[in-house]
Amino acid sequence: MGEEARLVLTERRGNILVITINRPEVRNAVDAKTADAIQDAMDLLENEEDLLVGVLTGAGGNFCSGMDLKAAATEGMQPQLRRGSFGIMARPPHKPLIAAVEGYAVAGGFETCLACDMIVAARNAKFGLPEVRHNLMATYGLVRLPARMPYHLAMELALTGELKEASYFERFGVVNRLAEPGQALEEALKLSQSLLPNGPLALMASKEIIFQTFDGQETEDRLLELPIVQRVFGSEDEREGLVAFAEKRKPVWKGR
Repeated sequence: MGEEARLVLTERRGNILVITINRPEVRNAVDAKTADAIQDAMDLLENEEDLLVGVLTGAGGNFCSGMDLKAAATEGMQPQLRRGSFGIMARPPHKPLIAAVEGYAVAGGFETCLACDMIVAARNAKFGLPEVRHNLMATYGLVRLPARMPYHLAMELALTGELKEASYFERFGVVNRLAEPGQALEEALKLSQSLLPNGPLALMASKEIIFQTFDGQETEDRLLELPIVQRVFGSEDEREGLVAFAEKRKPVWKGR
C-alpha cells in the first residue's frame, strides 16, 4: 500500500464510499500528499458507477484541523490541485457527499465540511475559521459560510477566529444533524442510506443545481487572483504566521 493510500482510507459499504483522512497524530491536518490522496478519493467516488453517496470523516476522534502549518513552514504552501485546495474545495464530486464530524473541524477542516453537501456532527465537535490568527485566509470558507448562516455571525467567526460547538451551527442549519460523541459516522451512514432509494441521475442533477446556485459563481482560481488576497499570500506576515506556529510562539506582525 502506497503512502498516499495510507493517508486517506476508502471503504465501500454497498453503494456508499466512506473516506477517512488518516493522520490522527496531527488531528488529520492536511499536507500536500494528503490533499492529493483526498482528490484521488473524490475521483473514485465520482467515477465508480455503483458508488452513489460519499461520507467524509477523520480518524482518531477528529475530522480535520486544517492545513499542516508545520509542513507549510518548511515545505511551502500546497500547490493548487485540479479539485482545488485539500483536493476538494473548488470542485467537489457531483455525487452527494456528507461530512461526519467528531472533534475538531477547523480552518481548512471547516472549509472542507462546507464543500460537502450535508454535515452530521457530534454535539461536542468544534468548528471555526481561525486562519486570521496566522495571517492566512479561509478563501472558500469566506465565500461559503455567509451563504449558510447570517452575515454578521459569519463575519464574527471569520474576523475573531473563534471556535464554536456543533450545536451553535445546528441552530442556523449549517449542521444538518447532531449525534452523540462517537456516533457521527453512524448517523451520517443512516442519512446516506435515506438517499440510496432515489434515482442516481436525479440525485446528481439536484445537487448540481443547488451547488451552482450557492457555490458556482466563484472558482478558487478567481479568488486567489483578487488583489486583496494576493497581498496576504506571499507576504512577510504570512511567513511569520507559519513560522510562529511551528515555533509555538506568538507572531510578530509587520503589516507587509
